[in-house]
Amino acid sequence: MTSSPHQRPVLVVGAGIVGLCIAHALQRGGAAVTLIDPNPPGSQCSSGNAGALSSGSCAPLAMPGVLKDTVSMLFDPVGPLHIPAHYWTRGAPWLARFALSSRRATVARIADALHTLLRGSVDAHAGLARDIGRPELVRRNGQLHLYPDAHARDKDAAGWALKEAHGLRVERVDRADIQGLEAAISPAYAAGVFLPDEGSVTAPQDYCGAIAQAALAAGARLVPARVATLQRTAGGWRASSGDAQWEAPDLVLSAGAWSARLLAGLGLRVPLQTQRGYHLQLKGQQQAISRVVVLADRKVFMNPMDRGLRIAGTVEIDALDRPPNMRRAMVLAEHARAGLEGIDTDDAGTWMGHRPCLPDSMPVIGSVPGAPGLWCAFGHGHLGLTESVNTGTWIADELHGRLVDVDRQQALRAFSIARFKGWKV
Repeated sequence: MTSSPHQRPVLVVGAGIVGLCIAHALQRGGAAVTLIDPNPPGSQCSSGNAGALSSGSCAPLAMPGVLKDTVSMLFDPVGPLHIPAHYWTRGAPWLARFALSSRRATVARIADALHTLLRGSVDAHAGLARDIGRPELVRRNGQLHLYPDAHARDKDAAGWALKEAHGLRVERVDRADIQGLEAAISPAYAAGVFLPDEGSVTAPQDYCGAIAQAALAAGARLVPARVATLQRTAGGWRASSGDAQWEAPDLVLSAGAWSARLLAGLGLRVPLQTQRGYHLQLKGQQQAISRVVVLADRKVFMNPMDRGLRIAGTVEIDALDRPPNMRRAMVLAEHARAGLEGIDTDDAGTWMGHRPCLPDSMPVIGSVPGAPGLWCAFGHGHLGLTESVNTGTWIADELHGRLVDVDRQQALRAFSIARFKGWKV
């Protein structure tokens, strides 16, 4: 299908999972979409995520008491969060904002907004997978979160209570239950939480590729270029790579961790930080478990994917342009051996990608005040995969002027770029 002259032209900058879902939703509403990205669709951070679909994860990362835990993790070289010494000065302002987000009233407000965005997301992914002809890519057999004992689980009680209050079905399990669900779990884990309604993606790169192919078949244009600048024009917006440029009345910025740089050229400022995520892929060992298993005490996700068992979860706060530190990835081998019996980590593939994170655990979604035709959809952090389909729907509904319910209107105000002090330079 080719675009009609009556279709509304829209530029989407960024072809990760969020940009792809936006393109898909815009096309369903009659837009003529041009996707611009220097890399193949979904080949960056979207390809290396843990694959978890967590519709109930409305508790922000910054919960009350987080500062104490964060400081202790920073000085643990194999801990789940690491900031290299050379980046402490640059990372400190973001961490300060992160800590301020842990105030109880702020946490409650964030949880309400995230719940609205996350609601129905597993169903939405299952529907999208069917629409693009790949229903097998979305698995719906729950997630198992594990702790050494009930006391360790109780330390996370506030987060689980917050999720339950927003409707997540939670089943507390003991050692016998754990063995019944996943026989290979190490005896070191004797307590847990089973989330029967959550899901996962079995091949994130294939999923992104299938969405991209569906978009192209429906008339989208894919341009392999790196956008260097954004500029307002008399008729809308211009994206330029330096060698070429593209114009449309509307432009959606979904460039992940690179979004802040492009906004800075417009005089817009957001505290976007890259969290460098790592994973290991253990080939041929996906039969060890049947669903997403989370070692909650180690902040590690294990997902049996089509091409191997993926172990993901470690975070490193550092600059976009620094080379990866694959020693961080290899730390995950130790975690895998602690959680699963009989795992061979000798032949493991490694990966690093840039998660775009904001200090309040909320993305920026929606129109930019005072800049008609400019839309934002970035900063989804650890929930980019889960939130992608609903983000696409929200952007398409707002851009096409569809009426939405009060809950979504409130959430969009919460996700607005205008929530940041000094967002206008």
